Order: sequence, then structure tokens, then C-alpha cells
Amino acid sequence: MTFISETDSGSRPKPGEITLANKGVLFLDELPEFDRSVLEVLRQPLEAKQITISRANSQMTFPANFQLVAAMNPCPCGYDGDTSGRCRCRPEQIKRYQDKLSGPLLDRIDLHITVPALPIADLQSAQAGETSKQVRERVAVAHQHQLKRQRKVNNELSPSEIDEYIKLGDSEKQLLQLAQQRLNLSARGYHRVLRVARTIADLANSIDINSAHVSEALSYRAK
Repeated sequence: MTFISETDSGSRPKPGEITLANKGVLFLDELPEFDRSVLEVLRQPLEAKQITISRANSQMTFPANFQLVAAMNPCPCGYDGDTSGRCRCRPEQIKRYQDKLSGPLLDRIDLHITVPALPIADLQSAQAGETSKQVRERVAVAHQHQLKRQRKVNNELSPSEIDEYIKLGDSEKQLLQLAQQRLNLSARGYHRVLRVARTIADLANSIDINSAHVSEALSYRAK
């Protein structure tokens, strides 16, 4: 897979996977199995929504406004943390496997979610949740709230726009300050938490961001 671009006779850049995924979703399965140098290429377009390719005689900029969705196992065998005790990976193997993903790359991913294996009993007695239609309607309403409030979606807010459109109460500020110290959030991570909290509030049809929205947003950074 070529993230940046393909070339014509080694000199003329052509769109790669991240441009082909523009305005869509780029899904990467088994994320740590990609070469680390390849994954690091994602850092610029995730931030700038475009990528510039420089060659000896030319420079071209391609759009790269995509949503990254990635999946990985917790360790090489896939069973680290499983209550069955099936994992046989050594600690250094697990660390080496997880270290394939750099901190700066992970800092650019808003939601980090651990999905444990479900017992068979839970699968057999699973209760029906929201339908896809219901979720779509809720997302559409939240999307309209964002466009009406700031004329763009939350993910596209700049730091200065975050200060203008995302307001927190005193208790929410204190919660975020405490969490920032404990999680050692970077400025980028801090702004991403605010964007996610604002989106959670929009999905709940809430004008204000409350502590529950901030707590949920922070829980996605604590993995």
C-alpha cells in the first residue's frame, strides 16, 4: 500500500491511498504490521488534511481529508489481557509490538477504544440497541448543530476557533486541568479532547458541554 503517492517513471507523483480516501474513510487493519516509516507518513495529512510531494523538478499538493479508522491486537498473539491466560507473549515482545506506533501518531487519533472479547452468554443474550437509521438521524442532527453554530464540523475547528466556540464551565475546566496533568496531554491532545467533548454534547442534543461529556472524551485518550 502506498500512502503518499505512486510515481510515473519515478518523477511524476500520482495520488496514493490517502488521497483516494479523501472525503471518505481509510481503514487500516493490523496497524502495527505496517512499517513504522510508512505509518509516520500519516502524521502530516491527519493534521493538515492535505499532503505535499516534492520531487527534483516539481512539487504537488494532493487533498487528504480522510477519516482514519485502524484496528490492532494488544500483542503479537492477540490474547494479552484475556482472562483465559492464553497469551504467551513475553513483556518485551508486547512492548516492541506496541512501540511500532509512535506517540505523535497516536496523539493524532481522537478515539482509542479497547474492545474485549465477549463471553458466549453475553452474545446469546445481547439486547437490541439503536438501529442504523436511528444513529444516522442522530448524527445528522448533530452535524446540523455544528454547521449552524460555526459553519464547519467540530473536527475542522482551529485552536483559535475552539476558544471561540467551545466553552466550558468551572467544574469542566477543573476536570480537564486535572486530567491534563494525569494523562500528560499535549496541546494537540487537549484540543482534540475539546473537539470530541463538543461532539458528544452535540450527539446528546446538549447546548452546553457538561462534566459527563468531558469525562467520556477523556476516557478515549486514556487507553
